[in-house]
Amino acid sequence: MDPFVFFGGKGGVGKTTVASAYALQCSRAGVRTLVVSTDPAHSTSDVFEQEFGDEPTPVEGYDGLSAMEIDPEAEVDAHLRETKRALDDHVSASMINAIDQQIELAHRTPGAYEAALFDRFIDVMEDADDYDRVVFDTAPTGGTLRLLSLPDTLDGWIERLIEKRTRSIDLFEKAAIGDREARRKAETDPIIARLQERKERFEFAERTLRDTAAFYLVLTPDELSIRETRRTVEDLAGYDLPVAGLVVNRLTPQPDDDERGQGGQFLRQRCATERDRLETIRTLDPSVVATLRTRPGEIKGDLLDEMAEELAIESVPEASR
Repeated sequence: MDPFVFFGGKGGVGKTTVASAYALQCSRAGVRTLVVSTDPAHSTSDVFEQEFGDEPTPVEGYDGLSAMEIDPEAEVDAHLRETKRALDDHVSASMINAIDQQIELAHRTPGAYEAALFDRFIDVMEDADDYDRVVFDTAPTGGTLRLLSLPDTLDGWIERLIEKRTRSIDLFEKAAIGDREARRKAETDPIIARLQERKERFEFAERTLRDTAAFYLVLTPDELSIRETRRTVEDLAGYDLPVAGLVVNRLTPQPDDDERGQGGQFLRQRCATERDRLETIRTLDPSVVATLRTRPGEIKGDLLDEMAEELAIESVPEASR
């Protein structure tokens, strides 16, 4: 099993509880595990009934299990501040205000959220040596796909920026007069160095996602979720990120035979519909690795233990990190 495991899917299908249950399963198998949530509702804190922040924190009552919650809005703000600071160090004072305005606008555009969040994901993956398994409770499907496609998207963009920056420095050097030294050399230019550093980070992320990560999709037995899952499987395959399996969540329990009232009839009809939809789901590639029934209350404590036992996903890594 790969050291990094992602649970994705349409919003509201129960990714956080499934990711938390799998992380619990791994820790129970003796695997040092970190579960990482990007849910702004802080659902992981609700599942384990403990507050978590931006740094890994041991989960009380569970040996070998830690959790952290990444605040997406805080990451965007931090990303904005870091970008401003880096550029302010390398441009003239007269340009700082204009650059700051452009950066502010850029961080309000589509993709800024995913870029900031992806940076934080890279940090977590780079600093994961204390854990055998890192479980990511990802954002809803659309955002997740944009996030996972960033290495390919930004790699070529950064290459072009480096090429343009190198050419501009070369032209500046050729314009230098007499013994006057050019102010910057391409090989020591701080902006090129920063762009190269960004490129290497994204290359690391791409290698990690394709070589040492597994992707599972969580869905519910309804038509909208099934259609969304089918599209996601196809889209991930287009990024060379195959899905390892499907987790069908919130199946309705079958009523007892002697339940003849209106509630029992409703449940039988609901179960019959879900069985048909489950058959449709089983025709998808990849295969269904777990079916989880609806619980009567909030998933925490004993109910989380029950869900962890029902997840038929391998929890022990093939080799130590």
